[in-house]
Amino acid sequence: MDAQQFEALVERAGALAAGTGTRRILGLAGAPGAGKSTLAARLVTRLDGLAALVPMDGFHLAQAELERLGRAGRKGAPDTFDADGYRALLARLRTPVPGTTVYAPAFDRALEEPIAGSVPVPAEVPLVVTEGNYLLHDADGWAGVLPLLDEAWYLHLDARRRVPRLVERHVRFGKDRDRAERWVHDSDEANARLVARGRDRAHLVVTMS
Repeated sequence: MDAQQFEALVERAGALAAGTGTRRILGLAGAPGAGKSTLAARLVTRLDGLAALVPMDGFHLAQAELERLGRAGRKGAPDTFDADGYRALLARLRTPVPGTTVYAPAFDRALEEPIAGSVPVPAEVPLVVTEGNYLLHDADGWAGVLPLLDEAWYLHLDARRRVPRLVERHVRFGKDRDRAERWVHDSDEANARLVARGRDRAHLVVTMS
């Protein structure tokens, strides 16, 4: 993403933060490896105190629960998250209570586990940026997410660039290369096809590079 494109996105996000005096929520959706977490973090840093980052990945079900449910081999699919819990947090974030900090969970990629109470969101922060695969998904309990967002952006990155980056990320966090490539082909790309179905519901499509 070049500097001009990024500054345009900062301006658009900043307009939300400077809006009506009420808390606004901006959602970034896209396939695994599209650059959601990177862009979200850059936006929040650039907005310098006007925004807080709340990742959807904090609502991964714990590994032990995925194994109990028989879903560990599909980790990252829509039904391997607590979608109801995520929606409930977004609803709570939309109506902050003065003087109250809301704590959101995060996801530790090294542990491959969600960590509760990791992300403080003070009431005075005017914009929450949230990012994840399924913000535009319309099934498996996710359909109620989009109405809670003031804007939703869909991030698109060509698969010829996205897939190798995704493999490298899995390797970086502990998978051997063969397993990483199999996981991307069998799991991540199946999820990517689901995510792509929500593209037309986005307010803005952002082409990543």
